[in-house]
Amino acid sequence: MNSAERRLPPTVLVAVLTVLVVGALVAGAPQVEQLVPRLPEVSGRTGTIGFLGAVAVLVIVATAVRLVVLARCRARRRALERSFDGRVECGLRHRELDAMLAELLGRRPSLSQRFSIVADDHGLSFWSGGRRPRRTAQFAWHEVRNIRADELIAGSRPVPIVVVRVRRDGASIALPIILATERPGAFAVTDAPFYAVVRSWKALHRAALEREGLELPPLTAPIPVITREMLAAAR
Repeated sequence: MNSAERRLPPTVLVAVLTVLVVGALVAGAPQVEQLVPRLPEVSGRTGTIGFLGAVAVLVIVATAVRLVVLARCRARRRALERSFDGRVECGLRHRELDAMLAELLGRRPSLSQRFSIVADDHGLSFWSGGRRPRRTAQFAWHEVRNIRADELIAGSRPVPIVVVRVRRDGASIALPIILATERPGAFAVTDAPFYAVVRSWKALHRAALEREGLELPPLTAPIPVITREMLAAAR
């Protein structure tokens, strides 16, 4: 096992520390109850300052964890770009994708929260890890039936997704893929960059089927890209 694999992911480390702290508080509840009455009274101002300090610490820790995760994602992308000629995109793990992959692969996928997708002449492959990526799933282009753009409700707002329908061992499963960004504070890829990825995957799919002499998917109209100028003119 290499050093990268021996290191715990930051999110797992934070979760383990949280469980240990909660467990210690539960185990030492009687001692805590005896200690609290002996503590000096805290004024409202002091309590407010302490609360704000605790919130600030939590924000700093959450930000640090997010930056570490994004750094691992970028390191993985650079490693994949050195190994493959195809484009490398960032995907966001979510419950629906996990369920569809598990049904298609016959096992629970071990995806990172932000994983990488390589699209090249051979097909689509999903990767996790950091500087030494590990492949989680791979789908050849002849297994892909169609690729289309759709929407998924995430929380209270719709998010654009790429729906890749894969047929394997008699099962036909649609994989809803959220394209994510690697910028701190950003979430999903939208608008023109999103549709550019959809068009590039469609082009790779058709080219691969043509090379193998297989039936091509039906042609669809180009995906429209609505700019702000077009919206302003329509108003």
